[in-house]
Amino acid sequence: MKFSKILLAGVLSMSALSLTATAAHAEDLLDSVKQAGVLKIGLEGTYPPFDSKDSKGELVGFDVDVAKALCAKLGVKPQFIPTEWSGIIAGLQAGKFDVIINQVTITPQRQQALDFSQPYTYSAAQLIQRADDKRDIKSLNEFKGKLKLGVTLGTNYDQMAKAVPGINVQTYAGAPEKLADLMAHRIDATIDDRLMLPYIIKTSNLPLRPGEILPGANQEMGIPFRKGNPKFEKAINDALTAMKKDGTLKKISMHWFNTDVTQPISH
Repeated sequence: MKFSKILLAGVLSMSALSLTATAAHAEDLLDSVKQAGVLKIGLEGTYPPFDSKDSKGELVGFDVDVAKALCAKLGVKPQFIPTEWSGIIAGLQAGKFDVIINQVTITPQRQQALDFSQPYTYSAAQLIQRADDKRDIKSLNEFKGKLKLGVTLGTNYDQMAKAVPGINVQTYAGAPEKLADLMAHRIDATIDDRLMLPYIIKTSNLPLRPGEILPGANQEMGIPFRKGNPKFEKAINDALTAMKKDGTLKKISMHWFNTDVTQPISH
């Protein structure tokens, strides 16, 4: 009986050592990514100009190009896994992919469950005005009088506008209707995402111009991954830092937006 207990203790001890070794070996995400030679990337694939399919069915967009450049720095190949936004965070946590590169805003709530890279995109709410409108509208408070603001119903910008007492605001089902009224002089400005505006102007040739970036609505986007991977965190941050220093991120941004959205916003 005593021998059996000693034998059992030895087996348990070896099992514990084996588990410890496995845990130590099971490694940082960087080890498994390097071993596989592939970084699995979750993204929507239906979110232009960040990630969507072109006429040939190929994924294209700002985030697609960032992901490819990042993988080149890491010395691995990208494997894109299109996933609906509603399930993309859960997919990351379940290990369906290694990272998400899809304009994921860094928030305190998300940071409790996931680790993030340094920001690689900076956005904010921005006013859109007609190109021929030389008025310098500085804040939403200016829409309390004769000026009229257009917003898309149910968006953050809708909530932002309606939080201003006495504001003169018109809601729209979507951006096309809102922009049509702006160009027809039925409203004086609209609010939209700083990242979307340059793309709209570049691809649509609409006679619009960027207005004031509104304070208090800044967003920083990073690359989330599962917690407990310090080597991977350092590697991905080193790669992004290198991409900023050598101009890679700026070049990608200029291609898609005609402006550099990879630098912090200065008001």
